[in-house]
Amino acid sequence: MLKGIPSVINADLLWVLRAMGHGDDLVIADRNFPAHSVSSCTSSGKLLRLDGLNDSQAVAAILQLFPLDSFVDCPVHHMQVVGEPETRLEVHQEVLDECNRATDGEVVMGSIERFAFYEAAKKAYAVVQTSEDRPYGCFILKKGVVFD
Repeated sequence: MLKGIPSVINADLLWVLRAMGHGDDLVIADRNFPAHSVSSCTSSGKLLRLDGLNDSQAVAAILQLFPLDSFVDCPVHHMQVVGEPETRLEVHQEVLDECNRATDGEVVMGSIERFAFYEAAKKAYAVVQTSEDRPYGCFILKKGVVFD
């Protein structure tokens, strides 16, 4: 155990969060996401797991260590509901609420069409798969800068 690090953040995830640079993307994926095949295409090539957590719990823990990018309009994107691009589901709102709490502000969340999301996820640094069981619980978080 380390002080100040959420106990749900494992060593592999901690290493990835530290290794990522400004502008790198981190995918948070639900249990239905093709995480293994997509993660093999990412910069890290790693599939990281946060079993037993839903997306909002995982994002809350990650955002204790991970700054969202404040230099882009939408530092967070969710996978669009097929055929309903304007729909925001409860899982999307819960993750947005965690992002707002972590930044003490109003984060803008964009959306990406399902197949375009898969392609964007392959260009990410890594994929974190949770036990989220709600559909479309897939997100891309863009890492920001830590100003000391």
